[in-house]
Formats: sequence, C-alpha cells, structure tokens
Amino acid sequence: MTESASSPRQPRVSAKLSAIAESATLKVDAKAKALQAAGRPVISYAAGEPDFATPQFIVDAAAEALHDPANFRYTPAAGLPVLREAIAAKTLRDSGLEVAPSQVIVTNGGKQSVYQAFQAVVNPGDEVLLPAPYWTTYPEAIALADGVPVEVFAGADQDYKVTVEQLEAARTEKTTALVFVSPSNPTGSVYTEEETRAIGQWALEHGIWVISDEIYQNLVYEGVRAVSIVEAVPELAGQTILVNGVAKTYAMTGWRVGWMVGPSAAIKVAANLQSHLTSNVNNIAQRAALAALTGPQDEAEQMRQAFDRRRRLIVSELAKIPGVTVPNPLGAFYVYPDVRGLLGREWRGKTVTTSLELADLILDEAEVAVVPGEAFGPSGYLRLSYALGDDALREGVQRLQSLFA
Repeated sequence: MTESASSPRQPRVSAKLSAIAESATLKVDAKAKALQAAGRPVISYAAGEPDFATPQFIVDAAAEALHDPANFRYTPAAGLPVLREAIAAKTLRDSGLEVAPSQVIVTNGGKQSVYQAFQAVVNPGDEVLLPAPYWTTYPEAIALADGVPVEVFAGADQDYKVTVEQLEAARTEKTTALVFVSPSNPTGSVYTEEETRAIGQWALEHGIWVISDEIYQNLVYEGVRAVSIVEAVPELAGQTILVNGVAKTYAMTGWRVGWMVGPSAAIKVAANLQSHLTSNVNNIAQRAALAALTGPQDEAEQMRQAFDRRRRLIVSELAKIPGVTVPNPLGAFYVYPDVRGLLGREWRGKTVTTSLELADLILDEAEVAVVPGEAFGPSGYLRLSYALGDDALREGVQRLQSLFA
C-alpha cells in the first residue's frame, strides 16, 4: 500500500475566507499596542477610535437597563422597536429621509451593516464601484458577497473625491452597486451638495444600488454639512441602503451598535440573514444607543469641537514637512497626506519606495504608528487618525518633522 493511499484526506478550510485580508488598520493598531505594552513610547495614529469616554448619561442608561429582566431575553432580531423608531427619527433629521421603523435593522456595529448591505444586493459576479481611497473592509465585504470590487481612484488633486465621469468610465453591464462615503474614512473628504447630487442622479439614471456609509455624518467642520445622497436625490431612496451607527459620534466603538436603513425588499432579505447570523444585538447596548440618540447632544458637540481643534493642528504641522501634501479634511477624524514626495529617497540610511516601507520606517525610527496607503488603495499615502490626546498628537507630528528634516 502506498503512503498516499494510507494517508487520511486532510480537511480544508474555506477558500473564500482564506482569501480575506486581515484588517490593516486593526493590525497596525495591535502592533502599536503590543509595543506600548513592552515599554516602547509609541504614539499611534492607527485606530479610528475616539479617545473620549462614552458620555455618562449613556452609561447610566445601560446600567438602568441591567435592572430590567426583559433585557435578559431574546428580542426582535431586527432591533428593539423603540430604538428603530429613534433611528428612523435620526434618519429624517440628519439624512432628510422619512422611513418607517420597519425599514431599519439594528446591527452589531457598522461593520455588520456593511456586510449585510452587500449580501442583500450583490449577486455572484456583480461589479461594485468602489471609490478609492476606501475603508479597508469594503473590498473584503464585497468579495464575501461574491461580488467584484472595481476601484475608481481620486488623488489629492481631487481632494480624494471621484467624479461622475470617472464612475461612468468604470461602469459596465455588470455594475450593480456603488459605495458612497461622505465624510470619508480614510481621507476625511466631504462631497459638496452639488457633487453628491450629480453622483446620485447618475446612479438613479443607470439603476445602480448605492451603499452610503454615513457613520461620520455628524463629524464635520468649518460650517460644512454632509448632505445625504438620498436628501440630494430623494428619488434614489428606493435603491439606497444607508449605513450608520453610534460608534464615532458618541465614543461608543466598543458598544457595537450600528444600523442599516433601506427599501423594504432589501431590508427584508437582510433581516432574514441577521435572524440566522446573530439574532438581536445586545439589549443593554441597544438601550445605551437609544439614550445616545434621544438624549442631550452637548457632549457629542464638545467632542466634535475637540476633533476640529486637533484637525487644524495636525494639518498645519504635517504641511511643514517638505515633500508632504495635505488636503484639508472637512469631516471624520482622519488626515490623509500624499507622501509620494518622500519616496525614492534615503532616510536614516534606508531607501523607501512605497508607503508601506515608509510606515515601517516611521515606526522603527520615530516610534510613531501610521497606516500605509496600501491598506486603502494605491501606495503613496498615509492615514493618520487625530482621535487621540492633544499632547500625544503634537509630539507624534514633531517626531515626523524631525525624521524628515
């Protein structure tokens, strides 16, 4: 008997899941935290996570919910009715769209909404237009729906915002959906009302689904308002899924409460999926999210003002580094400098040719963690989150200034 004949067949893991890349932002953040735990004075701009505590009235609402035994039981998979009502009210208030609570699904963070949105509207082989730079999860979520991400890149000269002409050039008969994100992670760019309307009308004309991620819609600066694509083009509501959550505005990343809002047909199939995938979101967290949406907004505004102060600081200080171009971000809490002017040069005895190599150099030589552009699209860029303390933010940029002096 041959060795191959006697050897048992080795079981295999999923090829689809094996092809998924680890989240680059979480990977860099984990590395930075490991170095900090080892005693290294690393300053990390990697995580998109507010450094503030969740407002106390939200925590108090969660504590009170712990005393209600109803919260210890299964609740509707699509979310607590009272929270879905509050989300519908917020959607009308901030996105200009009137929806019924039945058009809302409460999810385990915004990521689950993103995943379920693509699952709801993408069929095998469908193409999804993905403006780049993009959040690192989007292409993986599209692939998990057996779709094909089609990158449409806009550089710093366009403030990282794609045009209708670029989208039309990328459209084929297989184009099913468009990802629209304003304010943007990773760039902080905000589309104007006119730009948003033009893209929305184009999508409407061609019968294309729009997955619009609005989780940063309340974090805008300099008097700018992030106009929802369904407010700019109300007729688009029948083919748009809005994704949102409490994580960024209310410093609630660990509470894991997001939601998706959309037309009944898409919401129905997504709700069926969630009924098998996770059932209801943690009821205590849902009660906390309800408090966030319906309670006083003073602390959220204070956090926004702090982000604005940090935004102005980091933009002005990064701009002092020769070879770095820094478009002015008007939303979210990220800055996305174009660092191609630093590539192909020698720094501390090392020649770097990509932003991935540059990020490694910065971590090794300056003990500063940044996320390279390769995580979000083409090389030549870095993402820095300014959702960290003022002192650390300033010191980190000063280390970069010294490294590239």
